[in-house]
Amino acid sequence: MELIPPSADGPAVLTAFKINLHSDESSGNGLKEAPLPGHTETDKLHSNKDTVFFRDGVRRIDFVLSYVEDKDGEKKQERRREFEANLEKAGLELETEDKSDSKDQKTYFLKIHAPWDVLATFADVLKIKVPFKESDIPHGQDVPLEWLSHPFRLPDHIMHPQPDYFTYPFDKTKTDFFLINDKDTFFPPSTRNRIVFYILARCPYYKEGRKDKGKTGIKRLLSNGTYTAAFPLHDSHKLFPLGGKCDETVLKMFTCRYWKKARNAECESERYNLYKHWARFLCFYKEQPLNLIRKYYGEKIGIYFAWLGFYTEMLFFAAVMGLICFTYGVLSYDDNISSKEICNPEIGGSIVMCPLCDKKCPFWKLNSTCLSSWQSHLFDNEGTVFFAIFMGIWVTLFLEFWKRRQARLEYEWDLVDFEEEQQQLQIRPEFEIRCTNRRLNRITQEMEPYLPVTSKCARFSLSAAAVIFWISLIVACIIGVIAYRLAVYAAFASIIKDPMRKIQLVGRFITPQLATSVTASCINFVIIMILNFFYERVAVWITDLEIPKTHLEYENRLTMKMFLFQFVNYYSSCFYVAFFKGKFVGYPGEYSYMFGKWSNLRNEECDPGGCLIELTTQLVIVMTGKQLCGNIQEALLPLIRNWWSGRRGRHNPENHYSRWEQDHVLQNFSQLGLFYEYLEMVVQFGFITLFVASFPLAPLLALFNNILEIRVDAWKFTTQFKRPMASKARNIGAWQEILNAVAILSVVTNAFIMAFTSDMIPRMVYLYAYSKESSMRGYVNNSLSIYNISQIPERNMPEDNWFDNATSTCRYRDYRYPPGHQREYTHTMQFWHILAAKMAFIIIMEHVVFVVKFFVAWMIPDVPSDVKARIKRERYLIQEYLHNYEVEQLKLQLSASFITEPQSEMTLTPDKHEALSECL
Repeated sequence: MELIPPSADGPAVLTAFKINLHSDESSGNGLKEAPLPGHTETDKLHSNKDTVFFRDGVRRIDFVLSYVEDKDGEKKQERRREFEANLEKAGLELETEDKSDSKDQKTYFLKIHAPWDVLATFADVLKIKVPFKESDIPHGQDVPLEWLSHPFRLPDHIMHPQPDYFTYPFDKTKTDFFLINDKDTFFPPSTRNRIVFYILARCPYYKEGRKDKGKTGIKRLLSNGTYTAAFPLHDSHKLFPLGGKCDETVLKMFTCRYWKKARNAECESERYNLYKHWARFLCFYKEQPLNLIRKYYGEKIGIYFAWLGFYTEMLFFAAVMGLICFTYGVLSYDDNISSKEICNPEIGGSIVMCPLCDKKCPFWKLNSTCLSSWQSHLFDNEGTVFFAIFMGIWVTLFLEFWKRRQARLEYEWDLVDFEEEQQQLQIRPEFEIRCTNRRLNRITQEMEPYLPVTSKCARFSLSAAAVIFWISLIVACIIGVIAYRLAVYAAFASIIKDPMRKIQLVGRFITPQLATSVTASCINFVIIMILNFFYERVAVWITDLEIPKTHLEYENRLTMKMFLFQFVNYYSSCFYVAFFKGKFVGYPGEYSYMFGKWSNLRNEECDPGGCLIELTTQLVIVMTGKQLCGNIQEALLPLIRNWWSGRRGRHNPENHYSRWEQDHVLQNFSQLGLFYEYLEMVVQFGFITLFVASFPLAPLLALFNNILEIRVDAWKFTTQFKRPMASKARNIGAWQEILNAVAILSVVTNAFIMAFTSDMIPRMVYLYAYSKESSMRGYVNNSLSIYNISQIPERNMPEDNWFDNATSTCRYRDYRYPPGHQREYTHTMQFWHILAAKMAFIIIMEHVVFVVKFFVAWMIPDVPSDVKARIKRERYLIQEYLHNYEVEQLKLQLSASFITEPQSEMTLTPDKHEALSECL
C-alpha cells in the first residue's frame, strides 16, 4: 500500500513512498539491530503480561487497538482485515491477543509496533527534531538565596530527566549525523506514538483496487464501532528490551507498578515519578516537574500545566492583596459612620421608607437594614478602589510575565523554530474525506481538497444562526430570572415584613432583597449549567459542520464559539446586577416597569445597603458553584465510574492483568480534553478580573481552587486517563488573545462598578462638597429624598398597612427636590455633581490603569535577553556543526571516488585532489 504523507516543508511536494517490512538496516549506518531472544527468555516473559513489549520481549508496543465481535461482525471483520492488511503493507508490525486471554473473555487486543524504517521515514516527513550533539551552552547562574526555595523544589533528576541537546529536524539520509546509540530507544515513546497515530489516521480500509475516500482512518473505524478503542500504553516500568541475556533481576523489572516504589532504583518509570512527585495532593506546595510532563505527555499538555502553574503563582499575590483589602474593611468596621446612623434607633429608626414594590410591600424603617449595611461595608470601602486599580495592573503583569515564561519554555523545549504553519499543511482526515473537490495548490503545486465558496458561505451562515439562537436563548433565560426576581420579591416582602411575627430571627438577618438575590442566583446557576451541558455538544456539532481544514483551525473556531457562549452564560447575570439593577427605578408615583405598567413588574431596586453587596452575592454563588461542580465532576465522578465498572487494576496479580487491559478500562482523553481545561480556567479568570471590585476575596477562592485543580488534573492524567497522544504547541493558542481582551475589558467594568454600583463616589462628593463638618455624619439623611405619602397612587400603596404611620412623608434613595419645591421631584444639583464625579472617576481610573499597563508592557520585553542570546548562539553552533558534517561527508566521498579511479589517473591528478581537500 502507498501512503502519501504531507511534507512539513513549505515548498516541498507530497512524496509517495513505500516502506518495506523486512528492510535490512545492517548496512553501514552505525545502527545495531537487537537480536531476538531465545525461547527460554520468551517463555519466561509470557508468564508476565504487565509489559509494553511484544511476546518476543524486543519489539515495543507503540499502539493498541481493541475490538469485540457483535451482530454486525462480518462487515466489521472485513473492515478490520483490510485495515490491518494495509497497516502491514505500510510497514507496521502487528500482534493480536485473543479474547480468551482477556479478563472479560470478549475483547481482542491488536498490538502495533513501528520498526525503525517506518519511524525514520515519518520522522523525516514530519520534520521531528532529534538530538545530534549534547549542548555545551552553560546554564544561568545560581539565584541568590536559592536555599529559601529548597523546600518547594524537586530532585534534579525529576526536574531535568534528560540532558540538554542541540537538535535538528531528522533527515533519513543523514542518520550518522544524529546521536543514534540505540535505534530502539532513539525515538522516545511519545514520538513513536505520534508517528503511529499519524499513519492510523490516514490508512484506508477499502480493498485494493477500489478508491473510496470515505473509508479512511482509525477515527471512522472507531465511530462505526469496528474498533472500540485506540490508545498508546502508559509506561509501567523502565524501558528495557530483552537482548541475549535475561535473568531474574530483569524479569522483576517488568512487575513494577506506578504507585509502588521499585525494588530496583533503575525500575522507577516516568509514570511512577509523575505519580509520586506530581499527582498526589500532598505535593501541592512543590513545583511541577514540567520537563518530565513534557517528555511523557508532549509539549501541548506541558504548556497547559506550565500556564496553569504560573497563573496560580501569580494568583498568590492578588489573593494576598485582596485579603489585605478585606481585612481593612473588617478593621474599619467601627469607623463606619453611615452604618451607625442607619442602625441608630433615633436616626435610622425614625426614617420611614417608601414601599419597594406595589401592593405587597409595606412602609418600613431604615434601621431594619442595619446588618445589610454593615455587610456592604466589608466590600464597599476605600480599599476597594485601591484593589480595583491594583488588579488592573496585576492583569498586565501576569500576561507580560507569562510571555517571558513562555519564551523561556520555547527555548528549553526546542520550540523556537516550531510554527503553527507546519500544522497547517497537515490536513484533517475529516476535511480530506468530506471535501471531494480538488484544486492546485500554488505553493506545493499539488492537487489538494478544498471547500467551495458557496458551500463555505452556507455552512458559516447556518453556524452563525445557531450561535445567535443559543445566545438569544441565554438572554431569554436571564430575562426570565429577572422577571422571577421582580415577582418573588413581593412574596418575600410579605413574609419578612413584620418584625413582630415568629420569623423575627430570620427577618432580622435576611432582607427581602437578600432572599430574592440568593434564590435567583441559585436558579440562575442551575440554568447556566443546563445550558452549558447542551451548548457544549451544539458547539462541537456546529464546528464539525464548518469542516475546518486543520486541527489548529478547528480548535480556534471551537474556542471562539465556546468562550462567546460561556461569556454570555456566566457573566450576563453579573452584568445585570452590576449595571442595570436599581439604575432605572424611577420614583414614587412615576415608577418604571419591566414590560410596561400593564405587567405590574416594577423594576427592581437595590438593597438599602447598596447594589454592591448583591453583586458580591451573585458572584460568590456562581463562581463558587461552578468551581465545586467542576471539582466534583473531575475528582469524584472518575472514582464512582471506576467503582461501578468494577475496575480491579491494583488488586489483580500483575502476571494475570495485562498492561493493555489495565489501560483499556481507563477513560479516553479526547482531542478536546485540554480545550475544556483551558475554558474552565479562562472563565474563572473572567470572574476574578471583570467583577473583582465587588469581591476582593475572589482571587483567594481561585487560588485554593487552582491548587486543587493542578493536583486533580495531574491525578487524572496519571491514573484515570489513557495515555493521550503527544503533540506539539509553542503557546496557549487562541486563549492568549482571549485573556488579553478580558484584561482590557476588566479595567472598564471595574471602573464602572466603582462609579455606578458602589456608593464610594456619592460618599466622597458628600464628604468633600456638602458636609459641613468634613465628616460622613448626616450622609444617610442627605442621600434620601422625600415624598408625600398622600401623592402616592393607589396602585403603589400597600394593601396591609401594619405600620402605624405617624408621618405624612416617606424616603427613597435618590437626589430629588422635596414636595412643595418649585422644581418638585426633579433631580437636584447634587445629583448632577455626583454624575459628573462618576464620569470623571471612570475616565481618570481607565487612563491611569491603561497608561500603567502600556508602560509596564513596554518595560517588560516578551523574550528575556539571555534567552535571545542563547537562541542566537545555538543557531550559530547548529549551522557550524552542520557545515562541518557536510564538509566531512564530501571529503569522504571525494576520497572514495579517488581510490576507485584507475592508477594512471591517480598519478596524473594528485595535486588536484589535494588542493580540493585543502580548500574544503
